[in-house]
Amino acid sequence: MIIDIITLFPNMFSGPFEESIISRAKNKGLVEINIHYLRNWTTDKHHTVDDKPFGGGAGMVLMVEPIYKAIKELKKKNTKVYLVCPQGSTFNQQIAQHMSQEKHIILISGHYEGFDERIREHLVDDEISIGDYVLTGGELPSMVIVDTIVRLIPGVLGDNESLSGETHSRKGLVKHPVYTRPENFKGWKVPNILLSGDHAKISEWKKENNRPR
Repeated sequence: MIIDIITLFPNMFSGPFEESIISRAKNKGLVEINIHYLRNWTTDKHHTVDDKPFGGGAGMVLMVEPIYKAIKELKKKNTKVYLVCPQGSTFNQQIAQHMSQEKHIILISGHYEGFDERIREHLVDDEISIGDYVLTGGELPSMVIVDTIVRLIPGVLGDNESLSGETHSRKGLVKHPVYTRPENFKGWKVPNILLSGDHAKISEWKKENNRPR
């Protein structure tokens, strides 16, 4: 899988993708993540990517031309382009599963007061939000999206059971309680069923104790 991220702040991505599961996935060749500086697709000496909105209003708006040029250069035949913005569909595990099956995706990280509407109308396939709260830009949401979908790529975790039993893997449910040693801590005991060795009963207990979201 190839993931291209278009951003105004590429240095924000220097740490999260170099650790843990994502780093291992990259080293295995299961995912390629490329960070692209939007100003590289500008033509004026100031590398301008934003301007005041027509009709007035607060703040600055990202211009259509630099993003058009970036997508034109990066997009391939089967690429899916996603705009990371507050107006998008709320990201969840089902969307992540769908995205993880794509061969190539482009994430456009928003900033300032929004995007020229022509970007939505003509350049992207879908819009995604990670929640109803205000962030300074789309960089952190892009990291969340990438972290979520990469771990779903076959071979990244190396254990299909790890995925099928995870929180949110079944709609409306989060994971059952889990315990580890010691069996008894200050009188707080692990349920006996989990110590029984009866795998069928343990499996049934886990299903019954998956928590509703």
